[in-house]
Amino acid sequence: MNVLVPPPASEPAASGPRVLGVDPGSRHTGWALVVRTNGRFQVEAAGVIHTDPEAGMASRLAQILRELRAVALGHRATAASVEAIFSHRSAQSALVLGQARGVALAALAEAGLPVHEYNASVIKQSVAGSGKADKAQIGRMVQMLLGESAQSPMLSSEHARDACAIAMTHHLHAGRVLALGVVKRTRKLDPRSPASWGVKVPAVPALKVPG
Repeated sequence: MNVLVPPPASEPAASGPRVLGVDPGSRHTGWALVVRTNGRFQVEAAGVIHTDPEAGMASRLAQILRELRAVALGHRATAASVEAIFSHRSAQSALVLGQARGVALAALAEAGLPVHEYNASVIKQSVAGSGKADKAQIGRMVQMLLGESAQSPMLSSEHARDACAIAMTHHLHAGRVLALGVVKRTRKLDPRSPASWGVKVPAVPALKVPG
């Protein structure tokens, strides 16, 4: 597993959910442990599980299950968030991705974590304010929400950044559940108005986000 991971602290660095976001893939599975303290997001650890494309699928899936379970236990995650699959560009690619996603779900369940699933449009809406946001917009908003910690080499991979967005989505929805008791619908978040997100955004240089 080629990752950049700080050693787990002896005690959790922050109270509240320690959400492990997972971006599953048969070749690259990104993950990120995100906490939220006083409205601010912070990534405590992140990385990517790289599998050998020349290895058999069974071996690759076993590696994802083994290493992702170790990540969940080693960093004391309390919840997991995974992107749901509703469609894909081809039946074959959807099957391969579905297999990787299945073992990721199994690994998280074996680690004893409640697993929450969000489709791509909900993740985009929650983090970037638009269900049609592209990867570049998502990446910029993740960096904006994380402030200086976004410059960490842990987040040099797009797979790890995607995992951050998935974890942030659960933090935002979990906070809404606690506040309202139920989520009636996804509230539209305006990327130009951070006050509408219910999170505190670190001071960063001005950033123009296509809307």
